[in-house]
Amino acid sequence: MAKLAFLGLGVMGYPMAGHLAKAGHTLTVYNRTTSKAETWAHEHGGEFAPTPREAVSGADIVFCCVGNDDDLRAVCLGADGAFAGMTAGSIFVDHTTVSETVTKELHAIAATSQIGFVDAPVSGGQAGAENGVLSVMCGGSLADYDRATPMIDTFSSMCRHIGESGAGQMTKMCNQIAIAGLVQGLSEALHFADKAGLDGRAVVEVISKGAAGSWQMMNRHETMLDDHFDHGFAVDWMRKDLGICLDEADKNGASLPVTALVDQFYKDVQKMGGGRWDTSSLFKRLQKF
Repeated sequence: MAKLAFLGLGVMGYPMAGHLAKAGHTLTVYNRTTSKAETWAHEHGGEFAPTPREAVSGADIVFCCVGNDDDLRAVCLGADGAFAGMTAGSIFVDHTTVSETVTKELHAIAATSQIGFVDAPVSGGQAGAENGVLSVMCGGSLADYDRATPMIDTFSSMCRHIGESGAGQMTKMCNQIAIAGLVQGLSEALHFADKAGLDGRAVVEVISKGAAGSWQMMNRHETMLDDHFDHGFAVDWMRKDLGICLDEADKNGASLPVTALVDQFYKDVQKMGGGRWDTSSLFKRLQKF
């Protein structure tokens, strides 16, 4: 069993940290809202700390899942940041979806103190985190990855080392690019079925067993048809992620016309007041027509 820390107890981090505690690891948690960290500690029997630096004291591996580039820098850097409290030989595992730029920046800073840094964004949503079946894509040193894998396995069904620092984040970008097109395609299919007078559920029952089948189809068509979007991965966060994808595409020359278009569709959803709706709310946008 290892001594661990977990920074960030949002809808993903809270259950992920819980799986680590259930596996028997000694865990100290930190959250910007301290009351949430206190609640987690009471529920799971761990400890909580008021700053990242205090939370990571003595930890072999530090896990983190926050909101964006700025949030990640805030928990890592500064007098009260995680790096100030970590010791040589320890490892920082970042599950936040952020840019490759901030990943490589923090990887380099950590290296100056002989701290390992693994970028390990996840896919599978809140349900995946709660059920311990996330898919985790990792970049960084293979040795650091190998040390962290037994802990990551407590909340994942798939964990793979992709390459050097930043490779995990690049792979997450591929994931979000694929999801954007899939959700728009599913939304259009259900919209078309409605206009054609078909039973959407019957349509999905048939086509989901063929080449059109996908996780999004199986897990989101019911709530889409029920006009229920107050759950899942928020549009605001998806637009943040797609912005990262489009920025990176400008750098590496990739052509992402569908991604750019769907990003604008999500902007329409935000204007409808759906910033916190699930990404499947692209269907609701089509219902206006």
